[in-house]
Amino acid sequence: MRAVFFAGVLALGTLSPARAQEVLLDQPLPAQDEPRPVFGSGLDLVNVTITVRNEQGRLVGNLKPEDFIVTEDGRPQTPVVFGSPEMLGGEVPLEDDNFAVNLGLLMDTSESMLKQLSLSQQAAARFLENIPRAKDLITVFFDQDIRISRYNSENQQGLYQRIMETKSSGYTALYDAITVYLSRVSDTRGRKVLVLLTDGEDTTSSTSISQLFEFVRASPVTIYPIAFSGSFTMGSNRAMSSRGVLTQLAEISGGAVFSPGASRDLTAAYAAILEELKAQYVLGYVSDNLKADGKFRRLKVAVRDKALRVRHRQGYAVPRKGD
Repeated sequence: MRAVFFAGVLALGTLSPARAQEVLLDQPLPAQDEPRPVFGSGLDLVNVTITVRNEQGRLVGNLKPEDFIVTEDGRPQTPVVFGSPEMLGGEVPLEDDNFAVNLGLLMDTSESMLKQLSLSQQAAARFLENIPRAKDLITVFFDQDIRISRYNSENQQGLYQRIMETKSSGYTALYDAITVYLSRVSDTRGRKVLVLLTDGEDTTSSTSISQLFEFVRASPVTIYPIAFSGSFTMGSNRAMSSRGVLTQLAEISGGAVFSPGASRDLTAAYAAILEELKAQYVLGYVSDNLKADGKFRRLKVAVRDKALRVRHRQGYAVPRKGD
């Protein structure tokens, strides 16, 4: 049976063709029309990445397949793929498409990030220095334009210099940048992890906030926003609204938000993300619902020990027949 990540197609609008430019290994390609996000078709295995913590907030990594209860729209499902922290936290072969890490790094380079650009650059560089070798790495630098690079595990030289040479200017196409990234990883397999460095405000995207949330719900990507204060006044409506967007992105996808206020906070932020990646479980099951109806299906993963807390993505959308 093919081990692939199942999600759905969303029949929503496309992005402005002038906005997204893709750069492959820092070699420019012509600008192209962005497809609407399509997260799989004809796939038969639903994979869910799971984080488990105890009442004290500590990660729990010693559970077995029989400890988990998986339901889809309230109906019990039978896992056929299981990856434990012992496996995922070690040196997983890159050829293992079920469990290898596919990393996305989105860096906000708009004018609102000017005062905290140096801190953002440090966060990006430190995270890349410490994350286990990724099978695939996509970087997205965005302001009102979106610049994409894709790297494999052996070809990431020059990325640190590019990060440190980044300048801040322009408006912010945050929602478009996330949507472009989701569409780029729709056909890849493995654990998909997106680290998002931004203040959370969007000023120029063609993608609406409601569309963005739908795209994220349909995608198997786990989002970890590293939230900066940007140019906001603490406690202002702008600050609270932007932070609310980042919090919801994390909740929908099964991730978590981190808020470094100074350079010394960065170590704790990326260490916490890396700790989670090493302590995650992956469960895969074949859905008992074979309808290609385009509907969203809600996932629920519980453990038999009721004292433990489980975090995972909320569900996925099924491709409609003919999409």
